[in-house]
Amino acid sequence: MIFIASIAKNIGMSDRPLLVTCGLPYTNGPCHIGHLRTYVPADFYVRYMRRAGEDVVFICGSDNHGTPIVISAEQEGITPRELSERYHRHFDETFRRMHIRFNHFGMTDDPTNHARTRSIVQRLIDGGYVYEQTVCQSYCPACERFLPDRYVEGICPYCGAPARGDECDQGCGKHLEPGEIKEPICKVCGGKAELRDQEHFFFRLGEFSDFLLDYLPRLGGTTNARNYALGWVREGLHDWCITRTLDWGVKFPAHEDLVVYVWVDAPIGYISFTEEWGEKSGNDWTQLWCGDARITHFIGQDIIYHHCVFWPALLRGAGYGLPSDVVASGMVKIDDKTFSKTRGYVVWTNDDYLDQGLPADYLRYYLLAYTSHTKELNFSWKVFSERVNNELVDTLGNFMYRTLHFTVRKLGGIPDLDTDPEIIAEIEATLAAVDTAMRDYEFKNAIDSMMALASFGNSYIQKNAPWKLIKEDERAAAQIIRNCCQIVKALVLLFEPVIPVKGQEAWEMLGYTDEIGAHGLGEALTGFAGRDLPAPAPLFEKIDEDTLARLEEILHMRVEHATMKEQKDETLLSIDEFAAVDLRVATIVEAEKIEGSDKLYKLIVDLGEETRQVVSGIARFYTPEELIGTDVILVANLKPAKLFGVESNGMILAAGEDASLLVPLRKVDPGTRIL
Repeated sequence: MIFIASIAKNIGMSDRPLLVTCGLPYTNGPCHIGHLRTYVPADFYVRYMRRAGEDVVFICGSDNHGTPIVISAEQEGITPRELSERYHRHFDETFRRMHIRFNHFGMTDDPTNHARTRSIVQRLIDGGYVYEQTVCQSYCPACERFLPDRYVEGICPYCGAPARGDECDQGCGKHLEPGEIKEPICKVCGGKAELRDQEHFFFRLGEFSDFLLDYLPRLGGTTNARNYALGWVREGLHDWCITRTLDWGVKFPAHEDLVVYVWVDAPIGYISFTEEWGEKSGNDWTQLWCGDARITHFIGQDIIYHHCVFWPALLRGAGYGLPSDVVASGMVKIDDKTFSKTRGYVVWTNDDYLDQGLPADYLRYYLLAYTSHTKELNFSWKVFSERVNNELVDTLGNFMYRTLHFTVRKLGGIPDLDTDPEIIAEIEATLAAVDTAMRDYEFKNAIDSMMALASFGNSYIQKNAPWKLIKEDERAAAQIIRNCCQIVKALVLLFEPVIPVKGQEAWEMLGYTDEIGAHGLGEALTGFAGRDLPAPAPLFEKIDEDTLARLEEILHMRVEHATMKEQKDETLLSIDEFAAVDLRVATIVEAEKIEGSDKLYKLIVDLGEETRQVVSGIARFYTPEELIGTDVILVANLKPAKLFGVESNGMILAAGEDASLLVPLRKVDPGTRIL
């Protein structure tokens, strides 16, 4: 058996442990589907490699420093640490809900990372790789402070496109050093900035060009990461400014007025989080970062430069081990539109998916099976439902259920027979194809091979029709079912890293009572725990038309709201245009929650001469009893819209994150127009 030999070979490699990391989520906003394009494939890979006998440590954490967090915290009137802790908890909980399981999930603002970052920076200083230089940096006279990276916006000096202080994010994509941006504007007050001299520290990145030109062609992972990085190195590398004038961050050694640039301390988080894992688990973290371990980074395409150029140069200069593989995902579109939170083209992991009662396994499958990991993923609720219904439900789930149902109902359990050689050969071929694809980071190809085995099983059982054969030759029918049960076991072991919850459920339907994670892929070719099986149940449910319509409506409303906000922000109304908005006093007479939503109320409001049905997203802030009898302000001349299938004929006005209702100061008759 070729695959069992391959498994044995992999087990023999366990003296070279595998460390897998994911790019750190930034604690300045909630988790969306773009984040999952990195974390779900990494979790799939880790689960698979463990099933294949590898010794894997899976590390991640939150990125807590940098200017955007400072700006957001200032706007909320809280500290950057408080903001970071809030979103750290959010990501940790969301990853758990998506069944992404890290060995450790740390914070870059914790003491371990502060200490490790200063230690590494000091080693770079001692090695002569860091020097001090006077630079011109943007300074805001009105705010009376220097403006690091994202406190500034202006014009890119290379392509002339609008840019932020550290990167030409809307044009050529080049990294910008402090003072490079043209026509700088302060993002805090909107005033013009000026250039003033300040002392900063630079990393001699240019000295690592020869090293990188030798290292990158041997770097494993995806070709997009390797090729993009080589292109940048061949264009010529510039030294990096690695300090910023912020109070928030890791203090630069011996300079309390400067902090380390976030793209220094964030990747060092991979090391410090491994330290923390080692401390709590009793393992030696240096074996992973200073020994012969394989280090694999899963990242988004937009941070290839940092992980394939800057990071290995920094590690080399500090004397640490180098990444063996960098796996970079393609970008994400929503309904064929560029992913954009401000324009509403975003799918939020919790609000739009998990909180709608949808299984994490479905989204995991879609993200992995839709397209190659390095290609652009164009997310669509319609295609999502089609893939779930046609593949998980009709192909995989159908074969498993019909096999196990027949086994229990007609045969009383798994037949005491050996699996036919041709079935073993089919499973072996699938295992080999999946293993090759996984080690090449071709996750779609791996799942295609798995699903091909499910299709083979469906064709095999349909062609041999054991429900007919049993009437003529019970043993022959039993052999067919025994073969199908072996295919089911192989499929469960293969698919568990993709759909871990359903994988465990299916494992238990095969008569096992332990965790499937304790079993290796080689068991796809072995027998069963026993003959008796519990009564099976369908493993998957279809996404119905009502659910699809609800999901599409949520996205549509978000895009519409973002468009209206953008138009509102950009357009000044004339008095005649404002007068066209029909604002009226309305009294709420009925209030009830809409089934399936924790945010929406269906309200009946009295407008004097008529009553209206209105849908309002205030359910998290008021009880029905608080609302009934309340006078509110209603936009009465909006076009009807449907939310969660319920028609709304108007809009209740509220302000702020707590949805404070706008109410008249004195009693006014219902229907009174606001002039």
